[in-house]
Amino acid sequence: MTEPLVDQPVTREAAAPLDPPAEYTGLRENQPIVRVRFPNGSTGWLVTRFEEGSQVFTDPRLSARRPRHDTPEGEVSEAGEDAPFDAGFVMMDEPEHGAYRRLLTARFTPKAVQNKLQPYLDRIIDEHLDAIAAGPETFDFVQAMALPIPCLVICELLGVPYEDRDGFHEATVDLMDMAKSREERDKGAHWLIDYITRLVADKRRTGATDGILAELINKTDGEDAALTEKQLIGLGVLLLFAGHDTTAAMMGLSTLTLLTHHEQREQMLAHPEKTGTTVEELMRYLTIVQFGLGRVAKEDLELAGAQVKKGDLVVVAMNAANRDPRAFQDPDTLDIDRKMARHMGFGYGVHACLGQNVARAELRTVLPKLFQRFPNLRLATPLEEVPMDFTGTNYGVRKLMVTR
Repeated sequence: MTEPLVDQPVTREAAAPLDPPAEYTGLRENQPIVRVRFPNGSTGWLVTRFEEGSQVFTDPRLSARRPRHDTPEGEVSEAGEDAPFDAGFVMMDEPEHGAYRRLLTARFTPKAVQNKLQPYLDRIIDEHLDAIAAGPETFDFVQAMALPIPCLVICELLGVPYEDRDGFHEATVDLMDMAKSREERDKGAHWLIDYITRLVADKRRTGATDGILAELINKTDGEDAALTEKQLIGLGVLLLFAGHDTTAAMMGLSTLTLLTHHEQREQMLAHPEKTGTTVEELMRYLTIVQFGLGRVAKEDLELAGAQVKKGDLVVVAMNAANRDPRAFQDPDTLDIDRKMARHMGFGYGVHACLGQNVARAELRTVLPKLFQRFPNLRLATPLEEVPMDFTGTNYGVRKLMVTR
């Protein structure tokens, strides 16, 4: 008898917008690895527990070169064959992945972020808070802070003109909207490719030295070039869309969460030393990558009692794993005092988010400054009326109307 397939993605409950789909709870307890059908009709495995998920991300028998399974239609093919841009080290295995990642690592260390980015962060966040204070009492936090701050930061890091933000934000939305067709999503990717290609050409022509893109250009020139032109463009596209969309989603969701968890918010404000643990707990509790990350089996293997065949796609539901009671005590409770050594809010293993320290810095700066400046900040609509975005690769808040 053939085991029935679970359709992925599993629908999130509108009545509980900050929680993973309720179906994941039953799967995690009874079928920690289950056969699923993806939007393009292909099949694979879904893992919902933390330890098994961490094994998927660290087992060398499972490859990061995965097929495109998340679009509504299309043939399954190896990553890169039909992708509109070169995703670079994100879909590489070791040792190639590490070699490419090291080209960028120095710009994203905690020390580099603190020394080079923190003063800029403090300034732009204070400027936006001043603008909010001078404006209407009721405002959309997404438009006022959650979108512009990450955009400004990634523009500063990459050396991208901020006035182009509307174009690359719209393209990013197209690229990451799971409800759109593959052609529609690729349209966003091609816009970003064309944009970065023009920007790189302009920086070469003018001899620009500002930002990561200019540094990467130097790594494509000369006999000892570390990057091809295609890899340079791919890295630029990846950093641009990933660097602002994920943090913008997290900033909106974190603010909404603290607005609905008054005790935790007051603890953070009363004890500034808890800001770091607050951000880590929010990353675990919310886990914005809602459809998981996948790996492909390079050989037959056993995982959580399941017989995974060579070529099978295995996806980790990180939002389910981050609510696993085996890994976290009382996991459905937001607890900023939680002691945890690890979570999957930024991914896991060697492929964990390269820009995680930038995202941490943004959240650690925005959240306390926001609630210190506006201690009476509150939702302007009931929680159930807050418009959520459940169609993107990352879930988030479309509009967050608040009153200061």
